[in-house]
Amino acid sequence: MRIFFLTFVFSASLFSAQNFTKQDTLKGSNTAFRNFWDVKKYELSAEPDFEHQSISGTNKITFEITKDVLNPVFQIDLQQPMKVDLLKAEFPTVDGYQRNGDFIFVSSKQNFKKGQQFSIDISFSGNPTIAKNAPWDGGWIFTKDQNGRPWISVAQEGIGASVWLPTKDIWSDEPDDGIVMKIITPKDLVGVGNGRLISTTEENGKKIFTWEVKNPINDYSIIPNVGRYVNFKDTYDGEKGKLDLDYWVLDYNLEKAKKQFSQVKPMMKAFEYWFGPYPFYEDSFKLVESPYLGMEHQSSVAYGNHFENGYLGRDVSGTGVGLNWDFIIIHESGHEWFANNITAKDKADMWIHEGFTSYSETLFTEKFMDKISAEKYVQGIRQNIRNDRPIIGKYGVGKSGSGDMYYKGANMIHTIRQVINDDEKFRQILRGLNKDFYHQTVTTKQVEDYISQKSGIDFSSVFNQYLRTTKIPVLEYAQHGKRFKFRYSNVVENFKLPLRINGNQMISPNEKWQTVNLKSSKPVSFDGNYYIEYQKN
Repeated sequence: MRIFFLTFVFSASLFSAQNFTKQDTLKGSNTAFRNFWDVKKYELSAEPDFEHQSISGTNKITFEITKDVLNPVFQIDLQQPMKVDLLKAEFPTVDGYQRNGDFIFVSSKQNFKKGQQFSIDISFSGNPTIAKNAPWDGGWIFTKDQNGRPWISVAQEGIGASVWLPTKDIWSDEPDDGIVMKIITPKDLVGVGNGRLISTTEENGKKIFTWEVKNPINDYSIIPNVGRYVNFKDTYDGEKGKLDLDYWVLDYNLEKAKKQFSQVKPMMKAFEYWFGPYPFYEDSFKLVESPYLGMEHQSSVAYGNHFENGYLGRDVSGTGVGLNWDFIIIHESGHEWFANNITAKDKADMWIHEGFTSYSETLFTEKFMDKISAEKYVQGIRQNIRNDRPIIGKYGVGKSGSGDMYYKGANMIHTIRQVINDDEKFRQILRGLNKDFYHQTVTTKQVEDYISQKSGIDFSSVFNQYLRTTKIPVLEYAQHGKRFKFRYSNVVENFKLPLRINGNQMISPNEKWQTVNLKSSKPVSFDGNYYIEYQKN
């Protein structure tokens, strides 16, 4: 009754006027069952069973109390049909635990003080959700490689790590001291996880691969992979010294991988230039071949692009530029800075991950090729923008916004860069974001305010326009000789986005008609790098 009462009272106040369920609020909010404890470390084991498409394991959750609290209820997330086999807490509980849908509630009977540390040990097992179309829908993948051998992984950014692992499954709380993960496999297979491989042992006729991550890590990045993997290594001389590059691919793809993965070093050079040092030197950089296209798993980037350039052999920009490099290597590795180093607190702000990382494709192109090609690419990806709904989603219920967070987000950032009109200042802002929010979770407001403050330009109306509406600014204009008349339409109130015309002449349109003199009566030329539309009257 205590669990029911607390759950009902808390959630009813949040979602009574919304079209979301109590389950949505429990999944997506920093609830009263979450907001008094901070995860410090996960120590887990995972043993997938290929024949039965099941998984079993353990997780020791070590946490710190963040405020004084009496007899709190802890929420642990574990999605059905996965089940808890055993739960032990380092503190007195009422009847052990109670299950309510996708949630485990542990009612304590103790006075907790801020700064105290405790742990909860959980053994779990079951048949987890199977992904139908990974990585776009979430779940486990039990498949076979081309030689008919088991190949196992999981994709869980959208569905959450609790699809199999008992965890505090909310983006705003990462285990500060990282994880230790044991992957248990048959003797003829290999288990690959995040971070560094610290031991390989045999026990009861099985292999145990123990991986360690020393840095904070978002839950959805915690991925066990099992297959007939082989390993090769390299190093990169980066901004913080030697960075270990670690590659795990299926044995028959070794030579293809050695050729294709040569793109990692120029990628790392470009991204360290634009974003600052790779954020996880202690954990190494790793590409792991996966049975799906790819995903940004921290220090264990999933790669499934068939060892070819482009996005499965095609160019998402339609310009040909994107065929000069491997989309998955570039895009998913860019997430090591935006998504893994800087992580959104709420899934509604997922554009912070995808907008900046989509723009990283342009920045890589600029460093790898040239600026003209980069501008051609970023303008080309506009063909993929739908303007179906706002980029920012619904807060507190685990709902992200439009997929336009990718290409429209990238073009918004590119537009902001044009207004700043100082590439070195723009670069320092990107590096500053990764330095000042190093290994942190952030909100959209923090990112917006940071860019405005560091640039010295108020971009609040620009963010409102592109993130919170589906409207694309329209510059209406008329030209009569050297007289140029213009105004903005289809914009938010007090929209401020100065423009360059004719190469270097600046104008500051608003919703009222203005007129300026041009140096020539030739038809005015516009800069295609701004993501706006032009309408001649």
